[in-house]
Amino acid sequence: MPRRTPRTILDRQRTPRRFTKFLKGASICALVAGLLSPLSQTAAAQPASAPAAAAANDYCGGRCSDILPAGQNGNATLAEILLNQAFGSQPAHADDQLAPYGNLASGYSGLTDAKINDFFRDASFGVPADQVESTLKPAGRTDVTIVRDKKTGVPHITGTTRYGTEFGAGYAAAQDRLWLMDVFRHVGRGKLTPFAGGAPSNQGLEQEFWRHAPYTEADLQAQIDNAVATNGARGQQALADVRAYIAGINAYIDASDSGRYFPGEYVLTGHKDSVTNAGTIEHFKETDLVALASVIGALFGSGGGGEVNNAISLLAAQSKYGVEEGAKVWESFRERNDPEAVLTVHNGESFPYATKPADPQGEALPAAGSVAEEPLVYDRTGSAATTTATGTSAAATASALSSAKRGMSNALVVSGKSTASGNPIAVFGPQTGYFAPQLLMLQEIQGPGLSARGASFAGLSMYVELGRGQDYAWSATTSGQDIIDTYAVELCQDDTHYLYRGTCTAMDKIEQTNAWKPTTADGTAAGSYRMQVWRTKYGPVTHRATVDGKRVAYTTLRSSYMHEADSIIGFQMLNDPDYVKSPQTFQSAVQHINYTFNWFYADSQHTAYYNSGDNPVRANGVDAEFPVWAQSAYEWKNWTPTTNTADYTPASAHPNSIDQDYYISWNNKQAKDYTTAPWGNGSVHRGNLLEDRVKKLVTAGGVTRASLTKAMADAALADLRAEDVLPKLLKVVNSSPVTDTAAAAAVTKLSDWVTAGAKRKETSAGSKAYANAEAIRILDDWWPLLVKAEFEPGLGSDLYTAMTNNLPVDEAPSAGHGPTGSHAGSSFQYGWWSYVHKDIRAVLGETVEGGLAKPYCGGGSLGACRTILINTLKEAAAKTAAQVYPGDDLCSAGDQWCADSVNQRTLGGIKHNKISWQNRPTYQQVVEFASHR
Repeated sequence: MPRRTPRTILDRQRTPRRFTKFLKGASICALVAGLLSPLSQTAAAQPASAPAAAAANDYCGGRCSDILPAGQNGNATLAEILLNQAFGSQPAHADDQLAPYGNLASGYSGLTDAKINDFFRDASFGVPADQVESTLKPAGRTDVTIVRDKKTGVPHITGTTRYGTEFGAGYAAAQDRLWLMDVFRHVGRGKLTPFAGGAPSNQGLEQEFWRHAPYTEADLQAQIDNAVATNGARGQQALADVRAYIAGINAYIDASDSGRYFPGEYVLTGHKDSVTNAGTIEHFKETDLVALASVIGALFGSGGGGEVNNAISLLAAQSKYGVEEGAKVWESFRERNDPEAVLTVHNGESFPYATKPADPQGEALPAAGSVAEEPLVYDRTGSAATTTATGTSAAATASALSSAKRGMSNALVVSGKSTASGNPIAVFGPQTGYFAPQLLMLQEIQGPGLSARGASFAGLSMYVELGRGQDYAWSATTSGQDIIDTYAVELCQDDTHYLYRGTCTAMDKIEQTNAWKPTTADGTAAGSYRMQVWRTKYGPVTHRATVDGKRVAYTTLRSSYMHEADSIIGFQMLNDPDYVKSPQTFQSAVQHINYTFNWFYADSQHTAYYNSGDNPVRANGVDAEFPVWAQSAYEWKNWTPTTNTADYTPASAHPNSIDQDYYISWNNKQAKDYTTAPWGNGSVHRGNLLEDRVKKLVTAGGVTRASLTKAMADAALADLRAEDVLPKLLKVVNSSPVTDTAAAAAVTKLSDWVTAGAKRKETSAGSKAYANAEAIRILDDWWPLLVKAEFEPGLGSDLYTAMTNNLPVDEAPSAGHGPTGSHAGSSFQYGWWSYVHKDIRAVLGETVEGGLAKPYCGGGSLGACRTILINTLKEAAAKTAAQVYPGDDLCSAGDQWCADSVNQRTLGGIKHNKISWQNRPTYQQVVEFASHR
């Protein structure tokens, strides 16, 4: 029987011409109100008295919990969407994890182990008989059962055959995320606008990812063939699992289509007719999963890039200071291996990678002013030619070409030596943003060779990707080490031919035309454009420039390019209870994941860490920071362009550890001498917020699940600038009496906030107003002002601008200009806090390791620096809340709490309420295993 609501009279109503206007009609509102009662999500499910699924071996002893807002159910019929839009009602299990997740911000101070599941959900295997909400044999199969629990609606999939188990996983995924899966398979192919509409955000999304991975259908299939061919029996099993999983997805598509309970977005976007049911929901195929994987890899697992921006900023520094001195200044801002940086592997062990060569070779730095970004979009018509659309394209390009990738985090793991129970404890999870429906989905999967529960990206849930096994748990954060290099290919004949190993070779042109028209869901006027990428053997062209008088194209080559499917083997191993039995076998499993992640592990006795990714072995003398010539001497060692394979650094060269006293990660530096591609790994990083708290707990001993969770939650409300940098700024300001009345008042407010803990926290649960609100407002406006006043006079406008292109100045919760945008939760990953911290300490005469090459604040004069800080502080303090928080589509001007708030960004028809700001993982586990097999 189908899980989703069967069609009702409302489903048969003709879809209105404009969705928002339609909802204003009183008659239809009355009709919707009359339909509230029959719309139960489990109306078609078997009774709750059905027998529970048999629990597999579970060694957690009730001490495994997790949470994933907003809720498990990410599908909604047309009727449910209309009800949500008109009245705010939610489909069952669409948002029942949002409140407990949000409540931790105000409730963590009194947390005990007994109260953890007030804010998380029990993540034990199986479902107690009295908690079974529904039981389903998908497509009438007898070899798999999907049981859903009453509390969260999470699918617990139990199969007696491998095929049946994976079929059930695919069916359950489609039940919960079919629309989202469809959206992202189109994103991965650069075909979102024809599918979902031409809104500027859709244009930007497809452009960003298609630039990153402009694959043809043949490219996608080749990646599947390669992954299967190079992985023996596991490769064959992975292919069989994928085929069974897709069969389950397609079985649900057919059932929901014939039963008319498919997601309502298909009607609103014009793919299905609500009256005749005409139209098609396309079946999924194997290559769709590769397209999906390319999107996830681009979002979270592809460290590197930015070499052209690096070169531009180096040239600006050398123009300002001269070649030698400019290079020193640039290196001091780059902080490749800052001695004050917080580390995940903190025992002093060195893992050299992408370090600065003593004698750089093959650098291909552009002539000043010669760099031009390679256009992606051509032949714009209609709404694609608007100023908004072109601005969105520019932002998508900047994001795609930057080294400042979105963070995926965080992790706090403590060895049993420091816990009250003697068992390791982990609080960890991915910070993947907030969406409706969520990108991740929960499941439990039990079958031959499979035993796990946790989260997976929608459409890739043939295996649990982050979660727990029978007696172990694992999670990941984005690591960001550099697996992307930029090559300068010398042009020959014309702009579309280049020298490849001495032969003039034609570039491959990959192009596609996208067109859209208005729909009920997206009223964007009709428009179209053509996307075009020139590909070389060294990857897609990103820029054009002149180097040493020669015309070149800059290309970007990623080690995971054309290998988006390879990581499936590692995830398969993580789900296999016969493979992962120890920290060593865990490390072996994640070594098969070619994306750049930090992986963490805990069982009842051990903890472990491993940094994954195919790290290419670069030619001697190549500096990974800058473009190099596309010549054999500077290629990756044993690079084969037809397969994009090369020699990679061995597992032992990747940062790794077993049973360190504790691990923390918040996208910070992994280990000594291990250079990451993003800028900003200096003396102040958001990883310090975890490091300081966990180190204190470990020193005291007796760590519990509650105390480690409290440490995470406390860091989640901290303003990094206020906790780690503001005290130094105030020390400069207070180096002489503050006589100006306005400045003195501001200093008092800021000082009181620091004393109170420097949190962005509500006065009370649900108040929607911050304690120390005035101080928060002042710092939010002061920070960018003081950074510019501190550094621009010394650097000069050109170099200052170039440096801000490498590293944004700020990423406060309300700052829409940061890499994550507004209302995204994740904050303080990228910013100039380390630069300010080092520079101000130098002004104060304090010891600074790895300091900046030049003094900046007031030219190094304490008095002059103090004047700069006071003048900018007065300017910030005079601003009104409406000026600092100007308002947006979700918030009125001056609403500070709302400006910070976390919003589940709609990817479908269902909207959710905002929650108070927290800087924490989206999906999060709290685990402490009691025993081991």
